[in-house]
Amino acid sequence: MDGARLPPFDRRFLASDQIASAIGEGEVGGKAAGLLRASDLLAGASLDLPDRISVRIPRVVVLTTDAFRAFVAANDLADCWRGDPLDSHLANAFLRAELPASIVGDLRTLIEGERRPLAVRSSSLLEDRAHRPFAGVYATKMIPNSDPDPARRFQALTEAIKLVWASTFFREARAYRETVSLEEEEAMAVVVQEVVGRPHGDRFYPDVSGVARTWNFYPFGSAAREDGVVSLALGLGKHIVDGGVTWTYSPAHPRQPPPFGSTAERARGTQVAFWSVGIGPPPPYDPAAETEYLVSTDLTAADYDGTLAPLASTWDPQSDRLVMGATGSGIPILDFAPLLSGRELDLNAAVRAVMSRCRDAIGHDVEIEFAATLTGSPLSAELRLLQLRSTVVPRDAVDLPRDAVENALVVASPALGHGARTGLRDVLYVKPEAFDRAASRRVAGEVARLNDELAAEGREYVLVGFGRFGSSDPWLGIPVDWAQIRGARVIVETTLPEIMPEPSQGSHFFHNVTSFEVFYLYVREDLDGRVDWDALRAMPAVRETEFVRHVRSERPITAVVDGRAGRGLVYQGDR
Repeated sequence: MDGARLPPFDRRFLASDQIASAIGEGEVGGKAAGLLRASDLLAGASLDLPDRISVRIPRVVVLTTDAFRAFVAANDLADCWRGDPLDSHLANAFLRAELPASIVGDLRTLIEGERRPLAVRSSSLLEDRAHRPFAGVYATKMIPNSDPDPARRFQALTEAIKLVWASTFFREARAYRETVSLEEEEAMAVVVQEVVGRPHGDRFYPDVSGVARTWNFYPFGSAAREDGVVSLALGLGKHIVDGGVTWTYSPAHPRQPPPFGSTAERARGTQVAFWSVGIGPPPPYDPAAETEYLVSTDLTAADYDGTLAPLASTWDPQSDRLVMGATGSGIPILDFAPLLSGRELDLNAAVRAVMSRCRDAIGHDVEIEFAATLTGSPLSAELRLLQLRSTVVPRDAVDLPRDAVENALVVASPALGHGARTGLRDVLYVKPEAFDRAASRRVAGEVARLNDELAAEGREYVLVGFGRFGSSDPWLGIPVDWAQIRGARVIVETTLPEIMPEPSQGSHFFHNVTSFEVFYLYVREDLDGRVDWDALRAMPAVRETEFVRHVRSERPITAVVDGRAGRGLVYQGDR
């Protein structure tokens, strides 16, 4: 889709009822195209929405790809990535460069006429494709847009745009393109979008953020895969897409909680901090950081803001009693019960209606990012769709060889992927006797170094570790990015008694793993899964670090996953 199909941006747009406009006539990129498609689907549908809930996309201005091309050419940045410079060096080179004169006037008009916080988001040509979505690979930066001086607001906007452009050449994006052997031209459009939410003192954030998938890879209880799955968080959706602890439920069974063993376990396994845009005094100047204007705060701030009560239950440990709502006389548990019960507002019914409409209209399964602002008494909700992308879902069955189960290196349920991967011989595994959550960043560094050595040798491998790979929270797992494990073709996440997070379906890391066709196996030994640590220890070590061991099997290693049933095996031998 190109920008010529959108109304050109001008001052009248800011005072109009139009939802989208474009600066430039180039392409709008994948993310913008998904947003505009979602807007068309909502406009052309008679959604059966509950009372007091509205749905649309936020107002958006798209800076098309011709501005990116002109910027790169005029500042001689096309080969800036040669020699593998640090991302920070690339970002600073872009931040020092001059904007094309053709877009400066429109950007100044935009910033002078808009005072809400703005999300400046990537929308590249290759982004959000059905099979190669690039979810979270490029930069997003939120700016408060609250400074009374329009010159300083304009500076923050242009710095955010330049950072998004620079992320086209960042190491993870280049590794992603290399992994999937994409040789097509990449060019970056930019989406400038109102941040959903409202101000609370020095913080601006939505009451609820969510990611909805129309296919559930990890159903529990009475949920079916076809029912889909929703992850919810208080505050900005960064908490979800970065792999933080969220509330995950089946939209067909919104009152059925995740499979916690006790109320105490539920209290430990729910969200305790949230992200917002800081709209108070300016933070230390750091234009190369995506999080420059973001603030992470614990739930006491949400309680003070009055945003916790409609989303939480309260647990009294003395009586082990759980009461819907934040009563102030116990421990709040962010389980969204007042919304999911329908007592306050039936937000789930609105999310289900949107999921059904998008899946049916597009013709296959989708993932939807959204945010909602709650106001008034009785509550009403403004539900805003932030992203619509396709997901890859297997449709046929795969038989797992029964004779391989008894001596398998890994038995997993659930498992993600589909088919068989043969001919692997290398395994990187985090040593269970050495793993320490407090050292998870060091573990990530060791995994990355071993990955680079294997990549230099052209060897793909099986990766085994504890907690969530790719989580931004080092206490939930091993905080690697895709570039650091790009040679892994089978990823096994297992648990220890002190680290047992549920698999994260809403994170960008998870979405990219599924689209890469990397096999992803989740092992909880209390749920009939297992890792044969003795067999791994018996393999000869090629390299060994403090936390990680690289072993090589004398026999080929095969991984087989039935993605429809969610079961997987890794074993030594041919298929």
